[in-house]
Amino acid sequence: MTYVVTENCIKCKYMDCVEVCPVDCFYEGENMLVIHPDECIDCGVCEPECPAEAIKPDTEPNLEQWLKLNADMAQNWPNITVKREGPADAKEWDGKPGKFAEHFSQEPGKGD
Repeated sequence: MTYVVTENCIKCKYMDCVEVCPVDCFYEGENMLVIHPDECIDCGVCEPECPAEAIKPDTEPNLEQWLKLNADMAQNWPNITVKREGPADAKEWDGKPGKFAEHFSQEPGKGD
């Protein structure tokens, strides 16, 4: 089992999960974070830390697309090990449907 970052992270990109991850398995894109499935130790500490409830165990149904996206993007995006401030408008995007089609970007994270 691994944990998977799903659509609600897009444009929210809270980073509370990064701060608690004991193995630093988060990777940062322009609009979202992903979890490297081969690095995740399935501890689950990240899931309750996500204010957007965007982190799910891969045992939940219908997450195949997200598991593949997390695995693929973790190969290309930079590792993130330190929590930074999320987008100023994150709360406005939290819970909005259809963010993937409109706002997903394969661009690497914009670090400070």
